[in-house]
Amino acid sequence: MSCCPTSDRASDEAPATKIAGARRVADHAVKIPGGKAMVGTASQMIPLDCEGPIRHQRIESFLIGATTVTNAEFAEFIKATGYVTEAERFGWSFVFWAQVPDSIPKSEAVQNVEWWRKIHGATWAAPNGPGTEAACLPDHPVVQLSWNDAKAYADWVGGRLPTEAEWEHAARGGQGDVPFPWGTDEPDDTQILPCNIWQGVFPDRNTAADGYQATAPAKSYESNPYGLYNMAGNVWEWTADHFRLRSMKKEIKARQAETKGQRLLKGGSFLCHKSYCYRYRIAARTGNTPDSTTTHQGFRVVWDL
Repeated sequence: MSCCPTSDRASDEAPATKIAGARRVADHAVKIPGGKAMVGTASQMIPLDCEGPIRHQRIESFLIGATTVTNAEFAEFIKATGYVTEAERFGWSFVFWAQVPDSIPKSEAVQNVEWWRKIHGATWAAPNGPGTEAACLPDHPVVQLSWNDAKAYADWVGGRLPTEAEWEHAARGGQGDVPFPWGTDEPDDTQILPCNIWQGVFPDRNTAADGYQATAPAKSYESNPYGLYNMAGNVWEWTADHFRLRSMKKEIKARQAETKGQRLLKGGSFLCHKSYCYRYRIAARTGNTPDSTTTHQGFRVVWDL
């Protein structure tokens, strides 16, 4: 059950260029205390993703963006460096079917996940395809970026992508083994709406009871106890780690071959629903190839102290 369509782009294409820059910590960066970080959960919901068991890892204090990187912030990077993203170089990207504009009458569905469409001309600045520049809202998370693109931006601001341990440690906000950044309240389709996920019947009907059909502003909903926004839902977040599945079980070993080389994403997105993709939990995880780009993948940056 895949959350993210995987790119079939040619593997011999050159990776995105690394662009180094000066240390420029975001104004909204938050200091996260170091210590014994918890990774995983005792109550894993998707065993094939190897969410458990709970593991502990000692980490140093670090700074992390209170929000994911926004379109406005990424635009500054493009203006300063002239960087060309992988979606721009390849000429196409993945767009969720309901986001494809009527001006693009024909779109190629992705096999086995037909709600994803391959749209030529979809980029971070026109996320749903040609003519959708208005959807690139300044305060919303930047999307249509590969892992390579995210790393290039992080290098430019003198930071890096978080590890899984750092991401989970920050998301928990000092609350222990809670399933969600806000605690234990389970989101539903009508009344408990603490984050931007799907309400209704996926993938055909989204009631948008939470107020959003697609992304919400990067700084929206209540923050977790550390002051971090949208650590669950809204957009998947690239991390520094590979998507490793630690198990000797036969069914998981088969998945290990399928996911080799993929990078880890955390947090879920506006397309997650408990009936299909119950991955808007802190311990939940998924992977994608480092050159894949979609309308529901973004990232946030960390800085070493």
